[in-house]
Amino acid sequence: MKVPFRILPVIVFAQFCCTSLWFAGNAVMPNLFDEFGLSSNALGHLTSAVQFGFIAGTLAFAFFTISDRFSPSKVFFICALFGGFINLGILLEGNDLYSLIIFRFLTGFSLAGIYPVGMKIASDYFDKGLGRSLGYLVGALVIGTAFPHLLKEISGIIKLEWRSVIYFTSALAAIGGVLILAFVPDGPYRSKRQKPDLSLIFRVFKNNDFRSGAFGYFGHMWELYAFWAFVPVILAFYKNFHPEANFSIAFISFLVIGFGGVACVLGGYISEKVGVKKTAGLSLLLSGVCCLISPLVFHMNSEILLIAFLIFWGLVVVADSPLFSTLVAKNTEAESRGTALTIVNCIGFSITIISIQMLNYFNGILSPALIFVILSIGPIFGLIALFRKPTLKG
Repeated sequence: MKVPFRILPVIVFAQFCCTSLWFAGNAVMPNLFDEFGLSSNALGHLTSAVQFGFIAGTLAFAFFTISDRFSPSKVFFICALFGGFINLGILLEGNDLYSLIIFRFLTGFSLAGIYPVGMKIASDYFDKGLGRSLGYLVGALVIGTAFPHLLKEISGIIKLEWRSVIYFTSALAAIGGVLILAFVPDGPYRSKRQKPDLSLIFRVFKNNDFRSGAFGYFGHMWELYAFWAFVPVILAFYKNFHPEANFSIAFISFLVIGFGGVACVLGGYISEKVGVKKTAGLSLLLSGVCCLISPLVFHMNSEILLIAFLIFWGLVVVADSPLFSTLVAKNTEAESRGTALTIVNCIGFSITIISIQMLNYFNGILSPALIFVILSIGPIFGLIALFRKPTLKG
């Protein structure tokens, strides 16, 4: 069956619009510090709140097999509207750390019906070329995640208040939800599950190929969001360590995170020639090397080298993300695919909380130049899981 041309561009653009909610709070974090009297460790807490919300949402969605039982497009639409609305809570007067954590938690909860459900929608349309399609989709997630940093930079240039970033990301989320509902009906490869199957959460991990892809993804996630969250921190550290440095932290943060979207698309095309597992493994290896050599680069007095290194790292740290999702989707039955993707996302994002909080802790007692070495644990674990040969029973 030929898929209408509009389907993939609409899914990709809608994913970009809605996932801009993810780091909307991070982009205006210094303003939140000033506006509500927050301490510096609020960065880790507010970032983790989004992850906690996403985890709670994915657990609920997986437990009730929501995206396999109900129309994924409608689920996406409802969650996009809810996420855009709750994102505006950041702007309420009288907020403190605890109320902000609640709003960010609920934003993360809404994203559970956007990111994995978007991948489910794509997998219902594209049986062949799924890796390439998910490359575009995760690329949209990456650019959407980075976009609030660009909005913050633009708002500073044209003298808009920081609140404009929050208004704009909420509006984008609503637009993304409407686009999916209006232009992307349920796909031809969708197989509807009639009732909840609680055993499915555990049963999918009995497949060796599924488990290999999932565990590789978990190692990748240990590194990814902690790196993204602390890019502005390391840029601020560098500017303090080298006062002569002259760059915009918000703009460079956008470039470092945003260029990863291009890598996701390229990785999808490369995987069709080289293989999904090999391409994912190479990306994981290169990002692990970046973790280990980061202290050397951060202490060098070269602004160009720093930015080039971070952009390269931003490329390889996320290029494997759609490939792991492809491995997970390909090794799951069609009627279980939405739940499988959701539960793997749930576990992966649970891991990000540990790594983010660990960096948050060590950032207080060590030089920021050293903290990224801790992230190498993830790529090492992921590579072992990805290429370990299953034990033969017999």
